[in-house]
Amino acid sequence: MDTAEIRRRFVAHFERNETVGAHQAVASASLLLDDPNLLFVNAGMVPFKPYFLGQETPPYDRAVSVQKCVRTPDIEDVGKTTRHGTFFEMCGNFSFGDYFKEGAIELAWDLVTRSRADGGFGLEESRLWPSVYVDDPEAVALWMKVTGLPEERIVKLGKRENYWSMGVPGPGGPCSEILYDRGPEFGPDGDFGTTSRLVMPTELEDRYLEIWNLVFMQDELSAVRSKDDFDIHGSLPKRNIDTGMGLERVAFLLQQKQNMYEIDVMFPVIERAMALTGRTYGKNHEDDVRFRVVADHVRSSMMLIADGVTPGNEARGYVLRRLLRRAVRSMRLLGYEDPALPELLPVSRDRMGETYTELHHDWDRIARVAFAEEEAFRKTLQAGTQIFDLAAGEVRASGATTLSGDRAFALHDTYGFPIDLTLEMASEAGLSVDETGFRALMTEQRERAKADARSKKGQHADTTVYRGILDAHGPTDWVAYETDETESTALALLTGGAPATSLTQGEVGELVLDRTPFYAESGGQVADAGTIEFDGGRLEVLDVQRPVRGLVVHQVRVVDGEFAPGALLHAKVDPEWRVGARQAHSGTHVVHAALREVLGPSALQSGSYNRPGYLRLDFGWTSGLSPQQVRDIEQVSNEALRADLPVGWQYMTLPEAKEWGAIALFGETYDDQKVRVVEIGGPWSRELCGGTHVSHSSQIGTIVVTGEASVGSGNRRIEAFTGVEGFAYLARERDVVDQLTGLLKAQPDDLVGRVSDLVERLRQAEKELEKGRVAQLLAGAAQLASSATKVGDVNVVAQRADGASGGDVRTLALDVRSRMSPSEPGVVVIVGSTGSGADTKVAVVAAVNDEARSRGLSANALVRAVGPLLGGKGGGKDDVAQGGGTDASRIDEALALVPTEVARS
Repeated sequence: MDTAEIRRRFVAHFERNETVGAHQAVASASLLLDDPNLLFVNAGMVPFKPYFLGQETPPYDRAVSVQKCVRTPDIEDVGKTTRHGTFFEMCGNFSFGDYFKEGAIELAWDLVTRSRADGGFGLEESRLWPSVYVDDPEAVALWMKVTGLPEERIVKLGKRENYWSMGVPGPGGPCSEILYDRGPEFGPDGDFGTTSRLVMPTELEDRYLEIWNLVFMQDELSAVRSKDDFDIHGSLPKRNIDTGMGLERVAFLLQQKQNMYEIDVMFPVIERAMALTGRTYGKNHEDDVRFRVVADHVRSSMMLIADGVTPGNEARGYVLRRLLRRAVRSMRLLGYEDPALPELLPVSRDRMGETYTELHHDWDRIARVAFAEEEAFRKTLQAGTQIFDLAAGEVRASGATTLSGDRAFALHDTYGFPIDLTLEMASEAGLSVDETGFRALMTEQRERAKADARSKKGQHADTTVYRGILDAHGPTDWVAYETDETESTALALLTGGAPATSLTQGEVGELVLDRTPFYAESGGQVADAGTIEFDGGRLEVLDVQRPVRGLVVHQVRVVDGEFAPGALLHAKVDPEWRVGARQAHSGTHVVHAALREVLGPSALQSGSYNRPGYLRLDFGWTSGLSPQQVRDIEQVSNEALRADLPVGWQYMTLPEAKEWGAIALFGETYDDQKVRVVEIGGPWSRELCGGTHVSHSSQIGTIVVTGEASVGSGNRRIEAFTGVEGFAYLARERDVVDQLTGLLKAQPDDLVGRVSDLVERLRQAEKELEKGRVAQLLAGAAQLASSATKVGDVNVVAQRADGASGGDVRTLALDVRSRMSPSEPGVVVIVGSTGSGADTKVAVVAAVNDEARSRGLSANALVRAVGPLLGGKGGGKDDVAQGGGTDASRIDEALALVPTEVARS
């Protein structure tokens, strides 16, 4: 049974169910959700968290989904076990206050045991072992009732295994699992009927494979100190069901494979890797692990890029970069040196694209991002090899045979140089690596990351008070699309998250109205500004947010009077603000459409921000735009404004919107049943959007692109002014041109040529000055050499050269050394400095002659000795070394140290 069929059967089983009722099929959410606790969606229930936390009311009582997931903690262990992958799909069914334990158990058992001919998975009952939480006798009885199994076939486990919580106060409850016994070739017998245990031993996990987890969400937890240490405050008002069946795990059982890497959607990548490398999967354990890493990481990277992630050095981007580079590195270890991703990524696309059609539609962008990262990594490997060679040379020069852990960690963390490559190259160089030190630094880094993650736990804002307002008064009558002022009534006033009775002049609070014209910040558009007037006073609106769906909350400050709820209010958006906001948001759509027209359909928006008169748009692109491309984007945008294109919007279902060609933005969550599509010029620009817009494109006024730049690997940003602000920008540019024409006595069309001539003349003058300065420096070289100080029998020159750059300092040091007697040991240390304050740059160069080197003196050692005094460091070879720093105040102190270091040697 192929993976796509397993997925289809799972959804159909619940969508058509007549026992507890049909489930609403919910499409997979993006891997990127706005959740402060998560980099990526890591479980099937994550998109439903607002319903489980009581922050939002679910639009259905029952749901089924197959959710894309990514888990990153065990990337280093991918390929070493049969069960764990980075990207995986979680099949889940959910009940929001509807059916509970018995229904969940019946539904799961029926699907896994029903014959394949009747639409089930046909797993043998004799191999299935239900597990329960040890203190949940109700679950034991229900499993026996539903399955007919004796109690000794029910595995009882403790909190760590079979009690679920989110790690923070909130919902929790006991779990049940369905375990599949793969047979004695995968591990020892569990002896579950005779052995009492609270934790599943590691040696049993491969044999007794967990394929389905059923969470019975029934408890409200008041404190969670660890996975098995928490307080149960009481019962939840509504009991929920959250289940997760691992698609890949069921696939390798039904396809009779040894592990998830050999299933139909992954093994073709291994087959292609075998063809490229000439090696065979199944013959060598180390090679097998590398093949599995390739299969997992290629698929995982592709799915992340498809959902809008681009490689970078932080957070999501760092995870993607690490996955891509580990895949490339694994292919190199398998003996393949050429670019690998162009060969492997299309194979994974073809296998996953049946379900995720966006992989085909968006292939150009996905491929461009991945292939560019591989090329960058190939350059990194080249540069890292040079850095490694330098480090290895220093180790050998010091007489040691071990590369320190901190140097190996720097290669890994700073340069992206894999530790396994460092180990391999060190071995070839006759060196070892302090792996213990390296692992300790890696552990420290992971612990810092975990501590940061823990510090973010609980950042789900406490929305209880907002939820209470919504339950008491219903959703806000939000009329921002229709009007910019309303007569309203105050429903609630809050300060510090608690109800308040009044606000005095200057105080800030939160105000909930029965109806409001104010736009709440979302979709990149900032909140409206304006005022709320009451009898005897006025409130200034500082911000507008939606803490829970359906409720609009205004942050206000009392400008005049004393405010208390009860009086009739007049809410009014600043009309100039609203006009500017509409221009900027519609302008963002126009620039996005122009961008795609100029660069192609794979140039997709990955983020935006707009406020009155200004917009910025981030988009996935791997190279900088040419000036002509930027001009073309601006021209296409303004041609759309001149064409006075109609701007309209309508509501439809998400599938209808996608069929219509509307663009959904990365990382956004949409309601399947109702989305708003904004179009400008018909099909020219169609996007899912909830913002405020002009009614015709000409009302935007103008679009003036002011810049285009990189905002991380694979991401670019365009900035522009719109409306009056755009004209003001052009006016400032015109004033600059007027001033230049006056200063240069030239016509505007001649300015570029005149300025270019001036720049060239200035450049030539600087070259002449540079020649004179170098000549002056070298003219003093003979005098410096002749005035060397004797330290023992070593001639020492330690001199400062203010105003000399690094190149000048090196030239002078080598010239002085060449003028010293070659038959006597000679040492030269020159320190130069340029700039001042925060821009100070210090350069130090040490040069020793052959006779000095024969006495054990080393330029590298001298630079390392004085470098820290100058606020920097450096190094090099025994004959010449150089370094840099930022502290010019200690140059004399550093130079005074030179004779001491020479004497010590």
